[in-house]
Amino acid sequence: MRLFVGLDLPWALRQRVAALAGAGIPGARWVPPENYHLTLRFIGETPGYRAEEIDLALAGLRVRGFALTLAGVGTFAKGGRSSAVWLGVERNPQLDHLQNKIEIALQRIGLEPERRRFVPHVSLARLDNVVEAKLASYVQGHNLFRADPVAVEHFTLFSSQLGNEASVYTAEVEYALT
Repeated sequence: MRLFVGLDLPWALRQRVAALAGAGIPGARWVPPENYHLTLRFIGETPGYRAEEIDLALAGLRVRGFALTLAGVGTFAKGGRSSAVWLGVERNPQLDHLQNKIEIALQRIGLEPERRRFVPHVSLARLDNVVEAKLASYVQGHNLFRADPVAVEHFTLFSSQLGNEASVYTAEVEYALT
């Protein structure tokens, strides 16, 4: 079972974000709105017994709910080439606190520490050989995007099945914030 911990987005916000997709970038594979989420911790392939340990570790967390605001558009690059378009998150100490508590809980049960720095974002598109000028124009045209704040009242343990067109994410367990 392939697992990750994340924040699900309300459907109204997904629809607003979906309006950013499909805007003239040849080579962009846009993420379908049902897959929009904010990853807090990627776990990866996990045997069933380990998934139960992860569930117990996450269920024990006590963190307050908070408001989250999506804002700004940018790109990630690998090897000097743009690889993804993302929607950013306004700086949020409560989000950082939640992510840190999740990381500590997972390390306590023996998972390796996450190597990548936490960069909160919602993936909008995967990129393959895009024309950088078109990409730059897209980012410039959408970098002032700002959604209304949304209440974060839970986080979710998701399973992920890789597919030809898009991965299929299934919410396995939701953990309420206090």
